Amino acid sequence: MTSVHGTTVDIPTEDGVADAYLAHSADGSPRPGVLLYQDAFGLRPHLKAMADRLAGAGYTVLVPNVFYRHGRAPVVEMPEFIDPAARPELFGSLMPLLQSLTNDLTERDAGAYLRWLEESPLVADGPVALTGYCMGARLSLLTAGTHPERVAAAAGFHGARLATDTPDSPHLVAGRVTAELYFGHADNDASLPPEQIELLEDTLTAAGVRHTCEVYEGAPHGFTQADTAAYDEAAAERHWAALLDLLKRAF
Repeated sequence: MTSVHGTTVDIPTEDGVADAYLAHSADGSPRPGVLLYQDAFGLRPHLKAMADRLAGAGYTVLVPNVFYRHGRAPVVEMPEFIDPAARPELFGSLMPLLQSLTNDLTERDAGAYLRWLEESPLVADGPVALTGYCMGARLSLLTAGTHPERVAAAAGFHGARLATDTPDSPHLVAGRVTAELYFGHADNDASLPPEQIELLEDTLTAAGVRHTCEVYEGAPHGFTQADTAAYDEAAAERHWAALLDLLKRAF
């Protein structure tokens, strides 16, 4: 594992400045870039630890605060451990932030994040990879479809609402995706029921997108997030293996 350095960086966007966490090799050498999209709970110590682990495997990892329009992280204060009792109150605060992040804003912001990575001396030349969690899986798919020239691979884990019947559903960008995709779905997930999983896979297949979709049997929604009650260690380690395999193929 590579020795890692982490720092906060500011990214100029069309709508302001997005704060972000950057994890990279402590020796300062350029490594392949990875854009890591947060879950709904936002940029916090656990996501920084995930970025550090990826950086230790040989990547430069950027984790933007996608809610930056509402303030710097933490936009909503989080407990050290998010248990079920805390979720209703937290989502009461988070829902307006989630609803405000439209597809158009996601595309615009992704362009800023990708430009920053392209210009950073800590990132190797060439396209980057994406990974996202919960709402971040949606952002990962949308970014792969709206910036295909910059994305070599994209992953999403325990994603929500990836293939709905609404005109802004993420699966509708499939025809523009050139990256290889991987999705690790939670089992029995109300936010991504079997019919959405089937529609997502059918759409990716019809569009000729290289992809893998797997349901992690017995793993709940949020299974990668170690600071929540949904964490499932076996499923989380399976996710790391799948993600690192995808990155090896991409780079």
